Amino acid sequence: MLILMIVIFVIGYLAIALEHPLKIDKAGSALITGVLVWTLFVLSGADQHFIEEELLHHLSEISSILFFLMGAMTIVELIDAHEGFSIITDKIKTQNRVKLLWVVSILTFFFSAALDNLTTSIVMISLLRKLIDDKHDRWFFAGFVVIAANAGGAWSPIGDVTTTMLWIGGQLTALTIIKTLIIPSLVAMLVPLLVLTFTLKGEVTRPMKSKVLEHYIDPTTPFERNLVFFLGLAGLLFVPVFKTITHLPPFMGMMLSLGVLWIATEIIHRSKNKEGKSQLSVIGVLRKVDTASVLFFLGILLAVAGLQTAGHLAVVAERLDLWFGGDIYAINVVIGLLSAIVDNVPLVAGAMGMYEVTTLGNFSQDGVFWQFLAFCAGTGGSALIIGSASGVAVMGLEKIDFVWYLKKISLLALLGYFAGAGTYILMQSI
Repeated sequence: MLILMIVIFVIGYLAIALEHPLKIDKAGSALITGVLVWTLFVLSGADQHFIEEELLHHLSEISSILFFLMGAMTIVELIDAHEGFSIITDKIKTQNRVKLLWVVSILTFFFSAALDNLTTSIVMISLLRKLIDDKHDRWFFAGFVVIAANAGGAWSPIGDVTTTMLWIGGQLTALTIIKTLIIPSLVAMLVPLLVLTFTLKGEVTRPMKSKVLEHYIDPTTPFERNLVFFLGLAGLLFVPVFKTITHLPPFMGMMLSLGVLWIATEIIHRSKNKEGKSQLSVIGVLRKVDTASVLFFLGILLAVAGLQTAGHLAVVAERLDLWFGGDIYAINVVIGLLSAIVDNVPLVAGAMGMYEVTTLGNFSQDGVFWQFLAFCAGTGGSALIIGSASGVAVMGLEKIDFVWYLKKISLLALLGYFAGAGTYILMQSI
């Protein structure tokens, strides 16, 4: 049964990857995979009480991610409904592909460090929809949003969930994360950008601004657009601050921000007609939130949690240590590549469980192993679109084909990943 769990995971993974040729939505495949992995674990003869406890434990962690995702998506949709993103998009005049790619990537890189890579990806996809009309052009830019968001998240203690885990777990301090990882992370984004600077040509087509009926009946005022945009952005930026102060999970801060924005929009639109108000309220916006993406996320995280509980990921971690003779650089590079296939959270959790924080050496607090682990686990997931939370969100929002990403973006992401890893190793030898 334990071997069959891996077989089911691989088949489910292939069904997700081949979503378009099979014409089966990836959310359905992910949910079946997640449930079957746990079902086979129960049938393997393991203690049912233990399995139930572990499932509920993982579900609490997964739920916190899903509520965070839903809150962020709702805030972004609310800003979008008020045309708040025009504050940024109106300032981006260029239609040149190369220039626009640089602007989008740099914005994503620094937003990701200030917010986190998941929230930033959701925000940037909304911006791209205002800047680029052609679907495949937008997919290309969305692929770079994944690369830049993961690179930006790796050098900030709040930018990526794995970096946050290492920070909260005491393996790394905030200043060390920023100081040692900002340059390798920047390289991981710049190398793919430089490659395309010399190969990408032409201009993008901007979407036509549609004036739907409700804009004429009851348009948003500049005050309302600015208020919702800045209140929404402040709410997203407040999440890591709330987490640092209270030590509560990030979704709590996100729900608080959403609640404040909900009340604010109810107040500013209270005198409007029912039809106009419904388009600008949280209740109206919730209809636009992509529930299928949330369910896809649930399925894939359940599947990975099942493999982790059954001990498959711990075995992988032990084998890595054995195969590479304890070479911390090689182990971390492989962990980074593995994080493109399975979620980086259990991989980092496995590494944290395998190695104790020592007083001195590579495994001490702020030691080389933990620094490099933060970089590799944070950026390695860009190699495949389902290898990171930001990639999964972008895939769901833009309906990007797994195989398309593999052909067009994966090689560029790997170039950046190995260049950034090489930069870090070089920095250690100087």
